[in-house]
Amino acid sequence: MGSHTVPTAGAGPYALAAGPDGAVWCTLVHAGRIARLAPDGRIDEFPLDSPDCGPSLITAGPDGALWFTRNRDHRIGRITTDGRTRSYALPGAEPGPYGIAAGPDGALWYTALNTHSIGRLTPDGEVTEYPLPGTGTFPSFLVTAPDGALWCTLNQAHAVARITVTGDVRLFPLPTDGAAPVGLAAGPDGSLWFAEIGAGRIGRLDPSGPDGAVTEYPLPDAQCRPHAVAVAPDGACWFTAWATGRIGRVTKDGRVTEVALADPGCEPHGLAFAADGTLYVAQESGDITRWDVTAATEG
Repeated sequence: MGSHTVPTAGAGPYALAAGPDGAVWCTLVHAGRIARLAPDGRIDEFPLDSPDCGPSLITAGPDGALWFTRNRDHRIGRITTDGRTRSYALPGAEPGPYGIAAGPDGALWYTALNTHSIGRLTPDGEVTEYPLPGTGTFPSFLVTAPDGALWCTLNQAHAVARITVTGDVRLFPLPTDGAAPVGLAAGPDGSLWFAEIGAGRIGRLDPSGPDGAVTEYPLPDAQCRPHAVAVAPDGACWFTAWATGRIGRVTKDGRVTEVALADPGCEPHGLAFAADGTLYVAQESGDITRWDVTAATEG
């Protein structure tokens, strides 16, 4: 394991994405900055045009840049690998963009927490919005899956949704009341893994069947508040446990392994795998940690 402290105190490392330049990119939610962690451990910070914009989730885009949601000023941001930034205003009154993913159609897709919708943003700034069924669903994390569709968690509807690039939506309700899913990641086998922050479980949805079979894996501490997930090269799901300062691993057959971080109060949020299989974890307390997941599992 290695640990890297971001230069700005109180910046709040939040979400991570592997960039096309071999670096790992991180949103600094409390500072209105984006950080770049190079393979040699150097961290560079890039201030955005508003320190209060609340950069949240981040993804590598189809154009070689990194794209991210600005939850507090309701914009989508873009940063090139050499640090040049710009942003795009979104329609409507305070949509609250949060999740973001590069779609199979070359556009950027995002969730809007406050307007219960999914948005599509082209690289030239054109926005199309697709409403989700119901109100107050709180669409959260968003991923592109191997089936060519977008999937998102509906935190307050306790469901997972599938959205085609033409805007067709299908809901998959979860079996556990109060599951409150947040983090979401697609596996190489087409499955969707998600964190049930309200139930202290990790879930897996297999969309290959007619009804989308859901399996839920209880974690050792039901109050651990699992937040984000990432699928490892071996197909296992890694997660952050925000309330207990841990990361963990769940296999398809239900084996759960947890690893304690150095500070129980570090508030781990985002995590991502780099191209070499190294796992990076964003800790809101100020660090980005690096893990050899084979060693972590064996330890």
